[in-house]
Amino acid sequence: MSDVVFTADFTSTSQWVAGRSWAYPDGGPTNPGDNKLDHLTPDPAYSRTGTFRATRRTDGWWDTGLLTTEGSDEAFTLRTGDQLQARVHLPSELGAWPAIWTWRDGGNEVDVFEYHPDNPDLLELSNHVREGHTCLHHPAVSPGAVIDLGVTFGRRSVVWTLNGTRVFADGRGVGSGWHAYLIVNLSVCAGRYHLRPDAKTTELSYRVENLTVHRRLIPHAAEPHDDEATEAETATADGPP
Repeated sequence: MSDVVFTADFTSTSQWVAGRSWAYPDGGPTNPGDNKLDHLTPDPAYSRTGTFRATRRTDGWWDTGLLTTEGSDEAFTLRTGDQLQARVHLPSELGAWPAIWTWRDGGNEVDVFEYHPDNPDLLELSNHVREGHTCLHHPAVSPGAVIDLGVTFGRRSVVWTLNGTRVFADGRGVGSGWHAYLIVNLSVCAGRYHLRPDAKTTELSYRVENLTVHRRLIPHAAEPHDDEATEAETATADGPP
């Protein structure tokens, strides 16, 4: 059995902090080392509606929306065994780099998803805690598509689902003591790994329609699929995008 322990209310200033994150150098606002053109902004129009936006600035950066539970009054953290579910409306514009991910104390990163429209049918699913990842090609993934994502942060395997079907188990997991804050944001690619926005593009966006976290009510219960990463599930790993 499990219970909902977190339901995202992006308007809530007690749940979320806007426009800064310690996943960025000095908390932001920029992160050029990650090949991002982001200039984080606390402006609620860029994140608080659930539509995460980026707009071109005159200095070469882009004002971008980011929300994190780190530093908020509630300071919600995901824990080992938690199950996250989210419905996401993917962007269409080149250069958009949406993501839902986790962070704490310089690491503890698991990417629920990353997406780049120049790889139109591909999601990047990554566990940076113990280095398990895949590049998932799937017919449900395309610019502008609405997809349902699920992740179970297992002790010995992180498991991803897409539209209710299990698509990848990394066989690595996050360990028993893992916990991390949530980040939801839209970055802008600077061109090293993925295409920059077109010169005439002035705005990018994507939408997170809902996000919830379930937690088991019985501590130390066996984790479903915790030790498995079948050939069928890992066959979607086609190498780097």
